[in-house]
Amino acid sequence: MKREKFAERFFHKKFRNKPGSFPIATIAYYGPDDQTATKVAVGIIDHRDEVVELKRWLVRDQDVRIDRAINNEILSFIKERNVKRVAIAGRIIGCPHEEGIDYPEESTCPQCPFWANRDRWTGELLGS
Repeated sequence: MKREKFAERFFHKKFRNKPGSFPIATIAYYGPDDQTATKVAVGIIDHRDEVVELKRWLVRDQDVRIDRAINNEILSFIKERNVKRVAIAGRIIGCPHEEGIDYPEESTCPQCPFWANRDRWTGELLGS
C-alpha cells in the first residue's frame, strides 16, 4: 500500500465519521518535500470551531504516515477526546519546521527549499 494512503485508510478503517458531530480531529502532514512526511499535527476542534488541543509527532528515519506506533498513538489521542469525525489533509501541506521558531518570520525555511515559492495546498510553483 502506498505510504501516502496508509494513514488515511488506517484512520478511516478504525474510525467511522459521524456527520455533524463534534469534536473533530484534523490531521495534517508536513515534510521536507511532497513525498516524505516527517511530521504530523493533530488538532482537536470543539463545537465553537476552536482548536482546543494540538499535538505533534516527528520522525527522522521513515515516513510518519507508515509508522504504526505513531498512528496508534494518534488513534488513542483521538479516542481519549471522544472525537466524532476526522478530517485528513490529502497531501503533505508544507515544511515541518515552524516559522518564527525554526527560522525567522516571513522568510522561507533554509532546510526545506522545496517549499519556497510553492503553494502548499496544491503543490504547484507560484509565479515569480
